[in-house]
Amino acid sequence: MQIGTVADKTGISAKAIRYYESIGLIAAAARTHSGYRVYGDHDVQTLRFIQRARGLGFSVGEVADLLALWRDSERRSAQVKALAANHVAEIDRKIAGLRGMRETLTYLMERCHGDDRPECPILDALGTDA
Repeated sequence: MQIGTVADKTGISAKAIRYYESIGLIAAAARTHSGYRVYGDHDVQTLRFIQRARGLGFSVGEVADLLALWRDSERRSAQVKALAANHVAEIDRKIAGLRGMRETLTYLMERCHGDDRPECPILDALGTDA
């Protein structure tokens, strides 16, 4: 399959596929005599794995770790679970940060009159050294 077909099957852009190949997440594609990349079903499966992992927010580095574990028939599921647990902890930290941002903005919005006056506590808060 050429890269356009693989892109259609996986929902990953050709540019991203080339990037994943360049950083070693997928094996270098075979080439036709005219230089076109040619991919197989295993490449499609690997790219779908990458897409699902990225969709769950795993970084490219974490995806590389997951792929290594996926390919290792001697792996211990505890390793996979630990990687996932670390990722969940990071998600929880991000959620807490977002909640804090929301609370701050909500607090400031409640104090903003939102009328024709120039005074605005939102802008005042952004402009202070706090």
